[in-house]
Amino acid sequence: MASIREVARLAGVSPSTVSRVMNKTANVDEDKKQKVLAAIEETGFRPNELARALFKQSSRIIGVIVPNLENPFYNELAKAVEEEAYRNGYKLLLCNSNNNTEKELMNIRMLDQMKADGIIILTYSDKTGQAVADCHLPVVAVDRQLTGSGQSAYVEADHYKGGKMAMAHLLDCGCKNIVFLRGPLELSSGLSRYRGYQEMCQKYELPEQCIDCLYDYEDGLRAAKELVKRYPQADGIIASNDMVAIASYKILIGAGYRVPEDVQIIGFDNIRFSWLITPEFTTVIQPIEKMGTLAVEIIIKHGQGLPFQQENILDVSLVERQTTRRKE
Repeated sequence: MASIREVARLAGVSPSTVSRVMNKTANVDEDKKQKVLAAIEETGFRPNELARALFKQSSRIIGVIVPNLENPFYNELAKAVEEEAYRNGYKLLLCNSNNNTEKELMNIRMLDQMKADGIIILTYSDKTGQAVADCHLPVVAVDRQLTGSGQSAYVEADHYKGGKMAMAHLLDCGCKNIVFLRGPLELSSGLSRYRGYQEMCQKYELPEQCIDCLYDYEDGLRAAKELVKRYPQADGIIASNDMVAIASYKILIGAGYRVPEDVQIIGFDNIRFSWLITPEFTTVIQPIEKMGTLAVEIIIKHGQGLPFQQENILDVSLVERQTTRRKE
């Protein structure tokens, strides 16, 4: 691979002149500039991206840290981030913490050292807050807020409204014995959805029936098995997300229930699986693409010194499919 010194020798200029032409850090005589560009073309020279990042304090890389890659929600969000980053001339570096706090902290330090232009983070750990506060990069939390941290901004759906909306829909469908497979309360998303559900229970004088559940398929299987034992008369289920809804359907069908005749199910997120499989799942729609796009926009504006909104709560909606059925 050609070096900057070979380009300089071929163009008859100094290496610093080549650097000035490539980085556009100073005016260079047009004749010398054309010779440098011709030499670069002839040698196929490509600059060391890391060196340029250290020099310019920017790598044009946006890091995305997700708790795990098994949840399709994170994949769809990362896809939206990558597409918006690419449109603006940035690259994506995807980091999977696998629900490991130490890996999460390591990824933050790595991106900081690489002079990434920003970090988009979805985290399960409150311990991450201090690492974010110590980080020199703009950090945008997505789908949840980081409490007591130095996040530059957060982007999330209106989880509280979503919890109320899911409960209201099952009530409209005639359900009277509704169980909430409740997401992690240490996350703003899980807590807000629960509070929406809780308010509806109070409004209609219904008992709260909750089983705690993580946002993954395997824990959805466990929670659904517990539901069948504890609440065998349940006729409505609000799942913590679509993967948990799918897991619940599998357990219920195996236990002899019919969906939606005996029990109705509503999920949360509207991932592609929610409508690609049969039955298609009723769910609360998070605007995943918009969330990813907005997170990238905030990082770019931060780098350009432009104003941006720090608190971003996006509206949710509901799509009715085959796992619920309104009363005739």
